[in-house]
Amino acid sequence: MRFKYGMLAPLVAVFIAVVGFPLLYALYLSFTDYKLTDRGAPDLVGFENYLSTFTNPAFWEAFGVTAVYVVVAVGLELVIGLAVALSLQKQKWARDVTRSMLLAPMFITPIAVGLTFRFLLNDQIGAIPELLRGIGINYDFFGPGRALFTLAFIDVWQWTPFMVLLLLAGLESIPKQPLEAARVDGGSPWYIFRRIVLPLLAPVLVVAILLRALDALKVFEYVYATTRGGPGTETQTIQYFTYQTGIQFFRLGEASSMAFVVLAVVLTVIVIAFRRLERNKSA
Repeated sequence: MRFKYGMLAPLVAVFIAVVGFPLLYALYLSFTDYKLTDRGAPDLVGFENYLSTFTNPAFWEAFGVTAVYVVVAVGLELVIGLAVALSLQKQKWARDVTRSMLLAPMFITPIAVGLTFRFLLNDQIGAIPELLRGIGINYDFFGPGRALFTLAFIDVWQWTPFMVLLLLAGLESIPKQPLEAARVDGGSPWYIFRRIVLPLLAPVLVVAILLRALDALKVFEYVYATTRGGPGTETQTIQYFTYQTGIQFFRLGEASSMAFVVLAVVLTVIVIAFRRLERNKSA
């Protein structure tokens, strides 16, 4: 017994140092008026920062922007990813080459992807707007009403392969017997997909959507590399807003309370999603 706990001790110590201490320190800061420009010890202000966060319209606007971004990006990734996964499942030749090439965007850091698209889609010097102007289309990818969808498109370009990977694994784990029985009974491909494949794939779909949604909620690099929250506040996501509050405006105590509000919302969504998943399994 002692040996077992002795083996776990280094892992627990590393976890506390790397995860536990920063988390507890951020929780402490969220109850203080700490600013990066202050030299003395911060004063405790209780729940003042949390009240300020809940009553801050800019915070909820950033939350709304992030929600739209997540819905658009993850929705497109789900539809495109499922279509590509169904196609790859039927592929007979060069499967390994196709799949390895498909996964390539995932291995590029998001900040590099953001900078690449910043120059490719720039209205003045970008190659893609120049090509579009050649065929008579004048389109500003980072203009008002378009910038947020352009960021969602960048997310789709980089992370659809992740969705494909998960859904392809789910499709290949579906047992063959129900599919063959439906074909013998004369079921059409659409009927088989809708009544057999989708229900059996549902747990994988929930996990894939949850993982991508949680990752998309953290979007920061694309915003930092391309629009810096503009035009206006159209692309000011919750992570970028928290960064501005804490790093640019030096209000680390307030920024910490914002981060913990977001954490509480995300944990609530995760608990609800997994409870629904468990309920569907037992039904």
